[in-house]
Amino acid sequence: MSQFDNIRTFVRVFELGSMSEAARDQRVSPAVASSRISRLEKHLGVRLFNRTTRRIHPTEHGQAYYEGAVKVLQAMEEAEAAVAAISRQPRGTIFVAAPLGVGRRFIAPNVPAFKDSYPEINVRLRMSDRNVDITKEGIDVAFHLGSLTDSSLRLNKIADCPRVLCAAPDYIARRGMPADGQALIDDRHDCLLLRFPGAPEFAWTLIEDGAPRSFEVDGPFESDDGDVLTDWALAGQGIANKPVFEVADHLKSGALVPVATATPPTPAQLSCLYPHKQLQDPKITLFMDFMVARCREELKGGTARVQLPR
Repeated sequence: MSQFDNIRTFVRVFELGSMSEAARDQRVSPAVASSRISRLEKHLGVRLFNRTTRRIHPTEHGQAYYEGAVKVLQAMEEAEAAVAAISRQPRGTIFVAAPLGVGRRFIAPNVPAFKDSYPEINVRLRMSDRNVDITKEGIDVAFHLGSLTDSSLRLNKIADCPRVLCAAPDYIARRGMPADGQALIDDRHDCLLLRFPGAPEFAWTLIEDGAPRSFEVDGPFESDDGDVLTDWALAGQGIANKPVFEVADHLKSGALVPVATATPPTPAQLSCLYPHKQLQDPKITLFMDFMVARCREELKGGTARVQLPR
């Protein structure tokens, strides 16, 4: 076990504020993570963390050591990337995050093909519809559907994905067909909402008279899983605001129909995000180029089959 393992564990404990979370991140047991910190403290001759029963807090020495430790790890990553580039044999592990719909439809199915092409690169895929803190969670590449708020990240735009408001025919038979976004509010339609802890907005942005407008919709159902909203819509429980690629087959079969077509949703930008430092890592570049090409190809084929009202 190298001193670099100890430093890597220290950095993740510092960033996550938890020994157990850092252990999971490093794929080791909490006992191993604690042992690494103890060895590093013994080597330095100082205490790096004050431990309580629930959290772990860096000491003054730990605060000072963190900045230098990050620089050491970055230098090692850059050196390894340079060697990989020269040898043309990229290797290592990539930590990837993706929204559930994007991950299930585009990323996960294409990981085996990527692995066949680059057998020395391992992929750890984490899927969630919540916003991911790339730095805190140790993510190398994150696929993102929507607007970008963190300017510290680099962005590789994949495509603008059209969205559609849709519902099952039996919901429309019961509640009527809303003509536009205002009807969703005036007629108190049941809107199926994608929400997660810390979600900042409770509105849908729709295009009215050629300009985006925010509509504060509401409904009895909400989930942090976009595919659950699709299932509820199919069951006639309300109206969903979905990327077309997620519901293309249901629209084509008639299981879901477009609603409020006078005010369609704004498109969602699908992008690939990564920290600035990762640009020099050949395995990151290879993975992004591979997945971006696959996503564009499959998006083009999937949405082209659906003709939305204009």
